[in-house]
Amino acid sequence: MNKQSFEFLSKLITSISPSGYEDEAASVWLEEARTFAHDIRQDYHGNSDAVINPGGSPRIMLSGHYDEIGFLVTHVDDDGFLWIQPVGGWDPQIPQGHHVVIRGRKGHVPGVVGKCPIHLIKEDARNKVTKLDELWVDIGATSRKDALKKVDIGDPLVLAQGLQKLEGDFVAGRGFDNRAGAFVVLEAARMLAKLKPHAEVHAVATVQEEIGLRGARTAAFGVDPQVGIAVDVTFATDYPTMGESVKKFGKIKVGKGTVITRGPNVNPKLFDVLVDVAKKEKIPYQINVESRATGTDANAIQVTRGGVATALLSIPNRYMHSPCELVSLSDLDACAKLMAHTCARITEKTNFVPFGA
Repeated sequence: MNKQSFEFLSKLITSISPSGYEDEAASVWLEEARTFAHDIRQDYHGNSDAVINPGGSPRIMLSGHYDEIGFLVTHVDDDGFLWIQPVGGWDPQIPQGHHVVIRGRKGHVPGVVGKCPIHLIKEDARNKVTKLDELWVDIGATSRKDALKKVDIGDPLVLAQGLQKLEGDFVAGRGFDNRAGAFVVLEAARMLAKLKPHAEVHAVATVQEEIGLRGARTAAFGVDPQVGIAVDVTFATDYPTMGESVKKFGKIKVGKGTVITRGPNVNPKLFDVLVDVAKKEKIPYQINVESRATGTDANAIQVTRGGVATALLSIPNRYMHSPCELVSLSDLDACAKLMAHTCARITEKTNFVPFGA
């Protein structure tokens, strides 16, 4: 991965953007898109759209959501402690004892997630998971009035973890689910600006996926694509305790390439094109199977209007929905390259009617 792309990825991962509060991620994404996109569009929902080759045909929508799981401040008590509610699907064991960053009206406010120390927890409660609504955030305020000078009810917060390089090309951080996808679709668009596709390509960073695929629904309706390719993270099964998961998700390894999904949520002809492009361009890839509608933007895109020829690409991810999600930079590059070269191959004559034609 080149320096410019890595810096873009780092800024995107560092941004604070729980579902419904994606403006920090949007600002980073749009700033990068303006360096090469032929057109930039935004909608009232918060989706961002970088267009390559306006007026081309057919219309292709590339989708990756840039919202993340997080929390909202719901109450500030008399002693200045902040009570919170989750945004998206949290493992309640994870937030305890973490540093957090709150997006206050005057800037970022640091804090910590509080919990009663183990010395004072009754023995029968020590092996029980503390519920999320029993956790609080301490910013060091001495009273409600003092805390409200820094934060407001409804302010979003996330666990304070940015991007960290590990061995090889592995990186870890908060929110790769799915700012990895938002990164990939824009990197694919960057490549397409040079590949000069026949199609009009919309690289779309969508909102509110973590609370029900909401942004993909509105974005796909607005773009009205004939072809859609979503990118999200998927479960890597190459680490301890994942033995039984291999039977369900297959052998998915970090660093071994993008994952191409087969199943009813994927147009079979578009799947074949993706695999053929991967082979001819020597792009590493893996296959997984989803036997039903996936919990990704691909689900929403496929059933938009009269139906869309849809595919799903995924980035292998360890430790999903934690502040230390782990991915490989080479997998991100492979996914972007596969998306770009697939879009470059598609013309008006490409037939994606799945059967009988």
